[in-house]
Amino acid sequence: MCGLPGAGKTTVAREISAVTGAVRLSPDEWLVALGNDLWDPDARRRVEALQWTLALELLSRDVSVVLEHGFWSRDERVDALQRGRSVGAAVSLRFLDVPLEELWARLDARNRSADALVVIPREILDYWSRERFDRPTADELASFDADDDD
Repeated sequence: MCGLPGAGKTTVAREISAVTGAVRLSPDEWLVALGNDLWDPDARRRVEALQWTLALELLSRDVSVVLEHGFWSRDERVDALQRGRSVGAAVSLRFLDVPLEELWARLDARNRSADALVVIPREILDYWSRERFDRPTADELASFDADDDD
């Protein structure tokens, strides 16, 4: 799953999991369950590393996996493609391309709800969108396998 906060990664990942039986791995949910701060980069790296270990084990056993890591950088996406293919798995990338104003509307509503795992201010979303998120190109998207659930 590739996209910024509010893009719908968790919603789509849950749908894919329900339809296909894929194991869904969400770093945010694991961080919260383990009592970690969602903003702690070291804890996030450790959780994502554990999820990759589990994902590769499952993929090597022909069990489908949905990773909700966001995959903001091209390097992360290339790495995911290579890791998945290294165990013989088909690797698809679901890019949720949502306009910034819609992302903010969703996050603003989520920020005010009791379900919010973390509050994300508008300034942070703007910064991430401008400075941290590498939008996948058409060529990059074409390097991945087609989604089985489309």
